[in-house]
Amino acid sequence: MVHPSLGRRVADNGEILEIEPRRRLVLSWRNEFKPELRAKGYSRLTYELEPQGETVKLTVIHEIDKTGSKFIEAVSSGWPMILASLKSLLETGESFEATRRRPEGH
Repeated sequence: MVHPSLGRRVADNGEILEIEPRRRLVLSWRNEFKPELRAKGYSRLTYELEPQGETVKLTVIHEIDKTGSKFIEAVSSGWPMILASLKSLLETGESFEATRRRPEGH
């Protein structure tokens, strides 16, 4: 993935590992712009969609096979903002401005 504010630099890299349409998507994920996070290798990111009446529950599971991973610590602090921004986009047509800019320090 190329983040718009990074120019042509790749922000994250990975592959699709599993697809179950309208239910589940599993990706490998590695951060590419912070060398100390890139060195941690690939994590596994799972998106699960579960219909609940007229709504859909989204579950995000981001994990890595390393105890105490700095990478998981770093991305875990970002997920609440990303998901809140997605909710705003779906409900109002506008994502949070903070999620449209380059992360600080990158």
